[in-house]
Amino acid sequence: MDNRPIGVFDSGLGGLTAMATLMRELPNEDICYLGDTGRVPYGVRSRETIQRYARQDMAFLLGLDIKAIVVACGTVSAVALEAIHTEYDVPIYGVLEPAAQAALQCTKTGRIGIIGTEATISSGAYERLLLAARSDLELTSIPCPLFVPLVENGRVYPGDVVIETIVAEYLAPFKDTDIDTLILGCTHYPLLEDVIARFLGSDVTLVSAGAATAKAVARDLAARDLLADRQTDGVRRFFVTDCAAGFTRLASLFLQQDVSNGVTQVSLESL
Repeated sequence: MDNRPIGVFDSGLGGLTAMATLMRELPNEDICYLGDTGRVPYGVRSRETIQRYARQDMAFLLGLDIKAIVVACGTVSAVALEAIHTEYDVPIYGVLEPAAQAALQCTKTGRIGIIGTEATISSGAYERLLLAARSDLELTSIPCPLFVPLVENGRVYPGDVVIETIVAEYLAPFKDTDIDTLILGCTHYPLLEDVIARFLGSDVTLVSAGAATAKAVARDLAARDLLADRQTDGVRRFFVTDCAAGFTRLASLFLQQDVSNGVTQVSLESL
């Protein structure tokens, strides 16, 4: 047993999709969430910059005496995870492999779509994982660079003409490829699930990278005997690198609980 907290980090709000599932799966765990809101989005940055940001995120969370870290960022998982895995002596979980495994379990036709940031899609990481498991898959990958800033600004609801227009423009090619499964390869994207599902229709199963990862983390921590032995609800702490107000409002809406007393603004530049 281990009562130390679990760390979760993302470039902004997106990792809350992983945290929400962790809270449901592991209600007794303390969780520390870091949203690098001052430098969001990561997906348009160079590989070197993404790796530097990831190391700073890791250093901050490890300073909180974390027992395991969830890299709840598709971009970091695609571009930097291999590098940081070798540098830290703590369980580290990325979002790519759990999402790929979930998609493989869902698809019936073998036609899978992938959406993510520019960095994630250009890395080809999802394609390599999926095709290594099944060489007969038909994959269609599309970068959706405007999704993250729109989510960060709360433009996530059906009926919002801006997000509905962008979703239709980005995802139109999937109508021709007849996919039956879509990997939401950035943890921000499940916040757009209702809009995306409305556009693609009920025949397409949406796979949330964050949710799939959180379930995998819960199973692995149990197998490693690293779960907390307390019987009370865990404490959740939130850290951001820009003004806390906007994050607090949207996080409270998404997590369905008031987080206003638990959000602290921090700096990562010196790490």
